[in-house]
Amino acid sequence: MPSCDPGPGPACLPAKTFRSYLPRCHRTYSCVHCRAHLAKHDELISKVHQVGDHHSSLLYRVNVGCGPAEQRLLLTGLHSVADIFCESCKTTLGWKYEQAFETSQKYKEGKYIIEMSHMVKDNGWD
Repeated sequence: MPSCDPGPGPACLPAKTFRSYLPRCHRTYSCVHCRAHLAKHDELISKVHQVGDHHSSLLYRVNVGCGPAEQRLLLTGLHSVADIFCESCKTTLGWKYEQAFETSQKYKEGKYIIEMSHMVKDNGWD
């Protein structure tokens, strides 16, 4: 563990290390709670996907873990979904579509929903 001189301020804490970092040249979404990178803006599948009263996004991801799958009846029908969480701070972020039982919903399989309230925009959103 690297040493550091805390000086007159608060105690020095080691920096957080995330499993994956996205390139700084890309606009990214990060966990609002710990700032771990979650996804590149360019990999966003839908910016307007609506789930109940919360705006969410279907996307690919990094630094996201997945819990066990369970069947849930959602607004678009029965799906097998798994809760997803930030690998760094363990906050539940949304869910992953494991299986869709209706043909019209099959495109969601393997995709992730992360509620916008759990993400912040980083790198070049000016």
